[in-house]
Amino acid sequence: MSDTPAEPAESSEVPDFDAMTRDIAEVPAVEVIVTVAVNLMSAAAVKLGLSEEGEKYKDLDEARKLITGLAGLLDASATEISSFHAAPLRDGLKSLQLAFREASVVPDEPGQGPGEKYTGPVYG
Repeated sequence: MSDTPAEPAESSEVPDFDAMTRDIAEVPAVEVIVTVAVNLMSAAAVKLGLSEEGEKYKDLDEARKLITGLAGLLDASATEISSFHAAPLRDGLKSLQLAFREASVVPDEPGQGPGEKYTGPVYG
């Protein structure tokens, strides 16, 4: 046996952080914001039971968090992204808020639903 430490893992197993930094540096901020918003929307839809698997992944507590996070992101970035990007995201947010209200056994009071502190009350 040798007392020399084992060789490091193959370089393909270690993330190339320099390349990742270069890649993200080339992406416009608006694109990053929109991508994050779409990911939040997708995750919220799954947690609302709107995926093919339906009830299997339904978790309204998790959906509430994701919808509130999405609403906060859109509220905070409203002046930074154009209405070209913001309008469909706001429409998607409202659809998620309405779906949450419909999925809730005891719906929140208007203005108390997920993200409504950012968007105002959402009515069906």
